[in-house]
Amino acid sequence: MEDGIIEIDGFNLNLEKYQDIVLNKKRVGISDKARTNIQKSRVSLEKLIASGKNIYGVNTGFGSLLNRKIRPEEERQLQVNLIRSHSAGFGKPLSEEKVRGIMLVRANSLCRGQSGCTVELVQKIMDFLNSGICPYVPEFGSVGSSGDLAPLSHIMLAMMGEGEILDNGIRKNASTVLKEKHIKPYELREKEALAFNNGTAAITGIGMLELIRAKNNLALATGSAILSMEALGATRKAFTPWVLKARDQPGQAKIGNALYTRLGGSASIEEGDRSRIQDAYTIRCTPQVFGAVLDTINYVESVLVREMNSTTDNPLINDEEYISAGNFHGEPVALVCDFLAIALTDLGNMIERRIARITDENLSGLDAFLVRNSGLNSGFMIAQYTAAALCNRNKILVYPGSADTIPTCANQEDHVSMGANSANKLSEINDNLNRIISTEYVLAIQGMDLKNSKYSEFSERIRRETRKYISFLEQDRPIYRDMDRMQEVMNGFEMDIYRDIFY
Repeated sequence: MEDGIIEIDGFNLNLEKYQDIVLNKKRVGISDKARTNIQKSRVSLEKLIASGKNIYGVNTGFGSLLNRKIRPEEERQLQVNLIRSHSAGFGKPLSEEKVRGIMLVRANSLCRGQSGCTVELVQKIMDFLNSGICPYVPEFGSVGSSGDLAPLSHIMLAMMGEGEILDNGIRKNASTVLKEKHIKPYELREKEALAFNNGTAAITGIGMLELIRAKNNLALATGSAILSMEALGATRKAFTPWVLKARDQPGQAKIGNALYTRLGGSASIEEGDRSRIQDAYTIRCTPQVFGAVLDTINYVESVLVREMNSTTDNPLINDEEYISAGNFHGEPVALVCDFLAIALTDLGNMIERRIARITDENLSGLDAFLVRNSGLNSGFMIAQYTAAALCNRNKILVYPGSADTIPTCANQEDHVSMGANSANKLSEINDNLNRIISTEYVLAIQGMDLKNSKYSEFSERIRRETRKYISFLEQDRPIYRDMDRMQEVMNGFEMDIYRDIFY
């Protein structure tokens, strides 16, 4: 193993390695174990081909064309035709991060050595990842069974030098870019196109990326909840450790402990402890709701990591046996992507209700809409409208893609997962949630300044850091600049909460 290279073998890919390779662009390589497994599988496939047996997708047509026999001299052309015909996507390009995630997941799956491909194919994927080459992949086209055919075909089309590559957002001919980078276009061999495009790598790769963002959003949301509690003078009695332990829900306990410890030392909270019997649900039940989101995230991660380390194409090769089966069906990952969407949408719902509470003088005890001389000034009135609009948008998006199926391929593929849509919509849900969270930060810090109490060390640190970039709202000004700036500042926070709730 070379220094600085992360080796994958089909069994050892986890979230940290995914993040290092996809987002931090660490170099990736094939382990010796994986090379051996891939080569063994290829030898087995070649023996099966030589035996003259009918092997789906090698010497037969695809889908409902499975009974069409392919002559030996046409077997490699069959693979080329598969990629060309299945490159049928539509829509805006997937981001570089999504495409890198897809390529990594596909490479890792092929490393398991049950697909009959060559080491050279997997190495070509590594070359693209390590060279920073991003194939053009349209957003729509996959129904999540039989695998993510369209997006994966677009990637292979670029590897063949026939597709397109995104260079700083500009679409360029793949042949030109590969020539500039001295990378030879890939020549497909028997079964390799099917091994590449018939799997769940798009759903899983995109799902992993959005899982990382969801974890960051939950940590940030826990921080903004603390600041709102400070501004509202809440009581932390509901987060008392023995109360949390009375219910056997691990996420609730972790979130509750994070709230309890970080509210310690606050005069505002101490006053709330003395004067309040109990708070509204959006304060008091934060551990229960946020904790359920945390448990959902952890479950989703377990499913996605298992899927990254699975063989998901068809047919599968084991020694000299091949079996046509259904490991390409995206239902396991489609369902958890939809589950995550539900959790994140409800997380936004609770935050928006706290935003509404803190801007309502009758509920907050603060100046109306968090500005002095209200009436002449409208303050943060419309910030709550915007948060409500974002919540509504997420509620529209949250309809589960996996609840639908539309038969394809002349009813040979008569139940599909729609998992790619489930994964892709997570991007917008995460975007909207991040904006809702940043709105709570702006309003909670304004409320803290209006309340002018002594706050916890955590809350004071976040308030001071924010005030370096966003000033107190004395009178009306265009606040969209504050909201945009807050999002930038917030996403740069060093959040020790992340460590506490996820480790």
